[in-house]
Amino acid sequence: MTPRMTVIELVTADMSRSLTFYRRLGLDIPAEADEQPHVEVELRGGIRLAWDTVETIRSFDPAYEQPGASQIGLAFECDDPGHVDAMYKELVDAGYRGRHEPWDAFWGQRYATVLDPDGNGVDLFAALPVDPS
Repeated sequence: MTPRMTVIELVTADMSRSLTFYRRLGLDIPAEADEQPHVEVELRGGIRLAWDTVETIRSFDPAYEQPGASQIGLAFECDDPGHVDAMYKELVDAGYRGRHEPWDAFWGQRYATVLDPDGNGVDLFAALPVDPS
């Protein structure tokens, strides 16, 4: 039997800060999850996104250290190019770090990148309108 990827996991230094960020991106995460050492939410398609605190990881791997740079990137599809711009502005205005301001990418998408509280890159994208000519 071939293994199936079913969970994407993020390790976070501050569960509440991380979950607050992802709630702004539309994930339905209950408020009581902020105090938990491990949290999972099911995404469309059956994949789960999970968070563990650094302390949880160190409970079975005492030498664990968070990397100094992002080791994972996530991407969220927006409704349209204007939604990319609005979401980027909302997150930056809320104090999250912008990595790349919205731009029209050569591959046909409006694209932007913000960093979550642990420094992971989170891309925002939407298809650009097709030029009828």
